[in-house]
Amino acid sequence: MEIRVLGALDVRVCGVSVVPSAPKPRQVLGLLALRADQVVSAGVLADELWSGRPPRSARTTVQTYVLQLRDLIDRALATAGAEKGVSCAKDVLVTSPGGYMLNSGGGLADLREFERLAGTGYRAMDGEDYPAAARLLGEALALWRGAAFADVPVGGQLAVEARRLEETRLCALDQRIEADLRLGRHRVLLAELTVLVDR
Repeated sequence: MEIRVLGALDVRVCGVSVVPSAPKPRQVLGLLALRADQVVSAGVLADELWSGRPPRSARTTVQTYVLQLRDLIDRALATAGAEKGVSCAKDVLVTSPGGYMLNSGGGLADLREFERLAGTGYRAMDGEDYPAAARLLGEALALWRGAAFADVPVGGQLAVEARRLEETRLCALDQRIEADLRLGRHRVLLAELTVLVDR
């Protein structure tokens, strides 16, 4: 499975996209993708979808959206052939007591990779290894394809997470620029800094 949230939402099973076109199921998938391999309660999903004012039918509606997502996953599995150890959509989008979990199966997740690279880059900065810091932070920033959840309608949960992710991106950018400055790359940075100041 591939999960990308650093830009437009992109979730792929066996290389086939399982991102729905309808906004509410896309929002459910966005929150599940953000918290891949963790159970997200049905209540949290309802709060996200209806901004803290869920209708009486919220639980049933969330179940319907999950069924729609499972249908897309089943089609992806059928199209590309089942992944090793994955026989059906219920293995990918797991029902747990009180909620649901998107099982990444240890696949690629751009957010996890960003956090890993940025963390290693920060440690390199702390150790004054500026070439490694600039390279690692640059690789982390290259994972971004736009604003987090760029094409997903955001409720309370995703809006907070999108802001948090943007702050982490800016922090990594700041540290990468600092590393480049310490390496004497002033002229190379001039154009980038000009664009950032204009923004």
